[in-house]
Amino acid sequence: MYQELGISKETVSLVTNIEHELQDIYAKIDEICDLHSLKVLSSFHKHHISEVHFYSTTGYGYGDIGRDTIEKVFADVLGSEDALVRSQFISGTHALTVALFAYLRPGDLMLSISGMPYDTLHEVIGIKENASSLKAFGVGYHEIDLVNDDFDDDKIVDYLKNHKVRLIEIQRSKGYSTRKSISILKVQRIVSKIRKIDNEVIIMVDNCYCEFVESVTPIEVGCDVMVGSLIKNLGGGIAPNGAYIAGRSDLVELAGERLTCPGEGREVGPTLGINKQILQGLFLAPSVVAASLKTAILTARLLEELGYKVEPKYHEERVDIVQNIIFGNPDDLIHYCQGIQMASPIDSNAIPEAWDMPGYCDQVIMASGSFTQGSSIELSCDGPIREPYIAYQQGGLTYSYGKLGVMKAIEQLRKLK
Repeated sequence: MYQELGISKETVSLVTNIEHELQDIYAKIDEICDLHSLKVLSSFHKHHISEVHFYSTTGYGYGDIGRDTIEKVFADVLGSEDALVRSQFISGTHALTVALFAYLRPGDLMLSISGMPYDTLHEVIGIKENASSLKAFGVGYHEIDLVNDDFDDDKIVDYLKNHKVRLIEIQRSKGYSTRKSISILKVQRIVSKIRKIDNEVIIMVDNCYCEFVESVTPIEVGCDVMVGSLIKNLGGGIAPNGAYIAGRSDLVELAGERLTCPGEGREVGPTLGINKQILQGLFLAPSVVAASLKTAILTARLLEELGYKVEPKYHEERVDIVQNIIFGNPDDLIHYCQGIQMASPIDSNAIPEAWDMPGYCDQVIMASGSFTQGSSIELSCDGPIREPYIAYQQGGLTYSYGKLGVMKAIEQLRKLK
């Protein structure tokens, strides 16, 4: 059966031997999975989830019981006062954009303390010129780089003492950068220092790729609002689109009025039959995130064994589902991504090539043979064609499928040797 998929006995043997090394690490992931499964199931019981919550609304979406209850469940699970969970969000970037435009006014100042944000936010903020950016509406922006993959506490404190900042943005996952992703413990430490200087500044976290990886959320360590996508962790591979904004009730309400319109806010927004998929996706999410983490750890150990640099290493702390593989040359990056595509359930016969994508400065190669277009919780792998030629791999709906994808990608690398 492996041979039918083009996977050699050598690769099967290598993976089998390495899996035995990883069992203790996998057991710790299962413990976190159990914790989050308990949170989800408890909230389903608390809100008496039943078939009535699957029903659909159309048009304006008035009185959608399922939609409103889903938002209560997400608030529980994420440890927040409230949550806005809508299919009208087309992506995590869209949800971040809605939040930023909801909270910032002309003359306000936004501060990123995790360095430059992800590429797709550059035109939103105005780092790259756009007539519809925050900058075009008179919102100021400043960023403070990380130092040794951690917050520059002294520079952040000094800046806040000398400037009136309306909103602080933290991007936990690395995006297309070479830095490490940011742990909850590091977030907790810097939030404590910020609050000693300014108790009013809004601390907003881009939490994409990070949900259900650690035991607590940014809200539970003092952040005001967090944002994420439903075609990543919390959608469990079931939700076909959407995103969430969770946190303080007043901030969630402001985001609702920016998503729709002032005066209507969260009372409108038809679900068009998506409620069941969102609930089922959240129900499966702890297990799917665990499978993604195990796939990432296996990838790190395997690729390191084959002589490549990886980040994080297989035994290091995980704070998101993203695995970096530093190939050092474009050919290996491209062939690895093509191998992931070949083992995908959808479009396995397609051969991905690097191409120009909206919102990105460099050409990007992207392997994502997924049931939902662009879904990053399904096994996918992508990267910009620029030095040091890093593949950013994420996802895996089940560990078995994730493992097969990585094995196929290794076979593609072997063809270059």
